[in-house]
Amino acid sequence: MNPDGVTIWFTGLSGAGKTTLANLLAPELEARGHNVEKLDGDVIRTHLSKGLGFSKEDRDTNIRRIGWVSAMGTRLGGTMIVSAISPYRDVRREVRAMTPAFFEVYVECPLDELVRRDPKGLYKKALAGEIANFTGVSDPYEEPEQPEVVVNTGSETPEASLAKILVALERHGYLAGSNGQVAPAGASTAGAAR
Repeated sequence: MNPDGVTIWFTGLSGAGKTTLANLLAPELEARGHNVEKLDGDVIRTHLSKGLGFSKEDRDTNIRRIGWVSAMGTRLGGTMIVSAISPYRDVRREVRAMTPAFFEVYVECPLDELVRRDPKGLYKKALAGEIANFTGVSDPYEEPEQPEVVVNTGSETPEASLAKILVALERHGYLAGSNGQVAPAGASTAGAAR
């Protein structure tokens, strides 16, 4: 088991591939000795944040709750994998500040690709004005300013995005590299994450 915890926070628009990548990452980290717990935004809304709506205040409350749980797990040595839209920078900054080790993954995907792959047609409804407060259409999504890594699921396969994330985790000292060595936490990765 890895004694040093970390929160790996996937942020991006609905349908960008956050949960898919979290599900691919978890077994990779478990195979390398990490005690992994996944917190999915949709699941959290069903249990921990039941009753919250989609106003900015309710969205912020939801993200603060997820952040509090992930920070606690991180302090206890867990590898917490969070996949949540988390549209607002200020609340993501709050979560980063309360978490001992925070690794942000921006899952970027063009809107036209999200509309194309949307099985429930939610984007089309939002674009037609049938759904209010839809993140990325009628409600803002504030892209991360300095994520540890950016993946683009519109142009990369899930496997390529996963490989990029694993390399960035190694460079930031959260994962042993192929030589078995873990880089010092906070090691310089300028230009390597994109």
